[in-house]
Amino acid sequence: MSGVVAIVGRPNVGKSTLFNRLIGERKAIIDNISGVTRDRIYGDSFWNGKDFNVIDTGGFVKGSDDIFEAAIRRQVQIAIEEADVIIFMTDVTTGITDLDAEVARMLRKSNTNVILAVNKVDNNARMLMANEFWSLGFAETLFLSSITGSGTGEVLDLVTEWLPANEEESAEANKVPKICIVGRPNVGKSSLVNTLLGEERNIVTDIAGTTRDSIHSHYNKFGKEFILIDTAGIRKKSKVHEDLEFYSVIRAIKSIDEADICLLMIDATNGMEAQDLSILSVILRRKKGVVVLINKWDLVEKETNTPRDYERAVKQKTAPFIDYPVLFISVLEKQRIYKAMDIVMEVSENRQKKITTSVLNEVMQEVIQKTPPPNHRGKVIKIKYITQLPTYFPSFAFFCNAPKHVKESYKNFLENQMREKFNFTGVPINIFFREK
Repeated sequence: MSGVVAIVGRPNVGKSTLFNRLIGERKAIIDNISGVTRDRIYGDSFWNGKDFNVIDTGGFVKGSDDIFEAAIRRQVQIAIEEADVIIFMTDVTTGITDLDAEVARMLRKSNTNVILAVNKVDNNARMLMANEFWSLGFAETLFLSSITGSGTGEVLDLVTEWLPANEEESAEANKVPKICIVGRPNVGKSSLVNTLLGEERNIVTDIAGTTRDSIHSHYNKFGKEFILIDTAGIRKKSKVHEDLEFYSVIRAIKSIDEADICLLMIDATNGMEAQDLSILSVILRRKKGVVVLINKWDLVEKETNTPRDYERAVKQKTAPFIDYPVLFISVLEKQRIYKAMDIVMEVSENRQKKITTSVLNEVMQEVIQKTPPPNHRGKVIKIKYITQLPTYFPSFAFFCNAPKHVKESYKNFLENQMREKFNFTGVPINIFFREK
């Protein structure tokens, strides 16, 4: 499971600039006016062989233009509870403020790993000024300039030292699959868990946001055994105002990291929206199996081809990835609930599928001979052989004479052929081209 790194500090010290550098893209809006980061932002990062989630926090209260110390203290407190590593950012140009000292006192009392990052240290004079920050008492104090990038490598090195190694899922771990139920608030996730378990394990109301934590339940009925993980609903970031609700989003993302298969629940009356696509992209980036459940199907007026047309509309929005099961259910009416579990187990088997090198080459070489890769500047590209890689999700290496010149369209063609020949429905697969 990926770790969580939270960037905290008072406004206008450069948190969003550092966040953008850590995730490698311009996702947070940057301005030298206090108050730009009103919504909390999260992203993925990778360094020294480790994946982790990064949280960019603001210091603001909904509906107010003023900075309140209480709001920043509350954010720091939640970061202490939720994050594996905290980057405490300060600004060398203003020196140590009362608010910096207050945050430092809170962090020193915690057992969380803390990096004191003194920002805007971009010349020799500021390097001398930065030495006063040692008085805050943090052994890991680093000087950097997030706008130029100097010093950020050292921050990342230290962050990854403290984070747990990426878990390679073993065959033993996969004996009991972990099924994560995700989706927007109030689509019926907790109701599905309660129906499957036959008990009121989770509180269910029609108020979005009832489930704040990820809840694990052991399911062992009808010859099927797995761990069910019910998560807090993932809202659009523009609607994430409460600190508690924001960290519920982080917990949901951590649950996706932990899971083998994700059930993406969609409200049939609303259809697939932009936030559903965002959740799906998180699932696919983490190479988890996926099953899409269209809940509240009993509320939809139906004609003969309604399910077919609905599924087609959903997959048009998720293209090019369309090889996943779509099931129309009603948790309230208990329609097709247990069929959904049958499909989940099939996807779990697909994700763990191992294909011998001899079978792979026998099947795929025939495909390649019929449709060879396009030449590159007159050079014939020859794929010699194929083998499956020892990863926790299906990955395949195609060894050839010019791996850099195989076109993306041909890679997509091979993936589609792999899916057709070997059935990887519901599972993202990776194809690599390597030099023979």
